[in-house]
Amino acid sequence: MLVNLTDVFTNEGQVQELTVSYDADGLTNQLGTFSIKEKSPVELRLTNIGQSKVLVEGNVQLTLILSCDRCLKDVDYIFDLSFANEVVSPDYTERDTEEDDFSQLMQGYHLNVDELINNEILLNWPMKVLCKADCKGICKVCGKNLNDGDCGCDDFVPDPRMAAIKNLFEASQSTK
Repeated sequence: MLVNLTDVFTNEGQVQELTVSYDADGLTNQLGTFSIKEKSPVELRLTNIGQSKVLVEGNVQLTLILSCDRCLKDVDYIFDLSFANEVVSPDYTERDTEEDDFSQLMQGYHLNVDELINNEILLNWPMKVLCKADCKGICKVCGKNLNDGDCGCDDFVPDPRMAAIKNLFEASQSTK
């Protein structure tokens, strides 16, 4: 969704409060494609903070369906996003590198709300997603979800540092 910021850019000290929708039904990034299960309207507060500069503050709550990092089960993950970004109009002359980071949010004098929310989701992406705190994951041998019960596979992995001693032990046993 595009929001016209012309009035806010041109009137110093102006504050505008809006409720807009986030139009996306899913999110695609380097990790894959994720469905959006629930989303609230985006609450925006637009404040002129100088000539051709606007502070965009807002909040939104989204529920995405992510995969558990251990067992790959679908997990409803809630993103409760609050953000504050400065954007500048296309005719702003005193650009620096920090403001250029948010220039992709602007299309002329319009703010791309969907792109803003996508950026905030990526900035708040969790390091690890678990279906439950004590998730056991999947069996390395057969791939069974260990949260559903033990699979009976032999999952003993010998310590590679002890391989030399094991070889010596086996050699001494075979000479007897």
